[in-house]
Amino acid sequence: MQRRGFLTAMAAQAVRFGPMKLGIDLFSIRSQGWSPFEYLDYCAKWKARVVHFSEIRFLGSLEPDHLKKVREHATRLGIELEIGMRSLSRNSKYFDAKQGTAEEQLFRMIEAAQVIGSTIVRAFLGMSEDRKSPGGIEGHIEEVARVLRAGRSRARDAGVKIAIENHAGDMQGRELKTLIEEAGRDFTGACIDSGNPLWVLEDPHRTLEVLHPYVLTSHVRDTAVWRVPEGVAVRWVRMGEGNVGIDEWVRKYLELCPGKALSLEIIVTPQPRVFRVFDPAFWDGYRNVPAWEFSRFLAIAERGKPVPGTPVPRDQQAARERDDLEAGVKYLAG
Repeated sequence: MQRRGFLTAMAAQAVRFGPMKLGIDLFSIRSQGWSPFEYLDYCAKWKARVVHFSEIRFLGSLEPDHLKKVREHATRLGIELEIGMRSLSRNSKYFDAKQGTAEEQLFRMIEAAQVIGSTIVRAFLGMSEDRKSPGGIEGHIEEVARVLRAGRSRARDAGVKIAIENHAGDMQGRELKTLIEEAGRDFTGACIDSGNPLWVLEDPHRTLEVLHPYVLTSHVRDTAVWRVPEGVAVRWVRMGEGNVGIDEWVRKYLELCPGKALSLEIIVTPQPRVFRVFDPAFWDGYRNVPAWEFSRFLAIAERGKPVPGTPVPRDQQAARERDDLEAGVKYLAG
């Protein structure tokens, strides 16, 4: 397809799947080293309607004057903004105590969201290793719910909701649902990720079944899953190269979450992550996983075939990220 024809198709918002609010999560192109204005210009070129600044580093600063300039630039481009932060669990390996307490970090981001015009603040609990920490994933859920409740009045007053992501193998869909309901559904919801469920032994279609009533925004990418002697291999791939039924997932998302951003977070991992599900010690972090749900995950692996990858040299990483993201945008356009 010629570029002009492609952009015409994107202006009509996606041939393959029908109308959508196309978004780009800047973690897809995390190695660029650009200013927020350069990120916005790039995303506008690819007809994104939403740009998701999932980490503060992509914004460069939370100073109000700077945020106002970013907002003004986005407005000129016709782009909606979403901003995000990292872990809210002080006991997670992903928590950055140098930035202050979890409450202080959350309050700061709520204020920034109000200034920049974001209706959400994306945050997360942690990572897969947190499931085996003292107190298990349940302890982390309790801690994050406590932090969120501390920010309830500030979020409501600012007109901002906190979108908690199912992140890096930390929570399955039903666990995130529990967190949202314990914290308060009136000001919290889900940033649903289609790739991360495979890091927590979950069929992403099951994740969507559970979380769609809570969805505020999304991170979307494809995954290849297959059996290996040690258990199950999981590798994030370009859109259309996996075997999790990403086309059906996108269609269901658009049907169940109308008007919500479908934001590409394209991460292509060079090597698979292997889950040693036949090792009894592996299950120390997954004792609460229902067998019938795990069987859905295992069925995906049984249908899969190896999709090998290769490491990308550091000096080629930025260009490869752009290529992978642009391939995803074109895939959605059909």
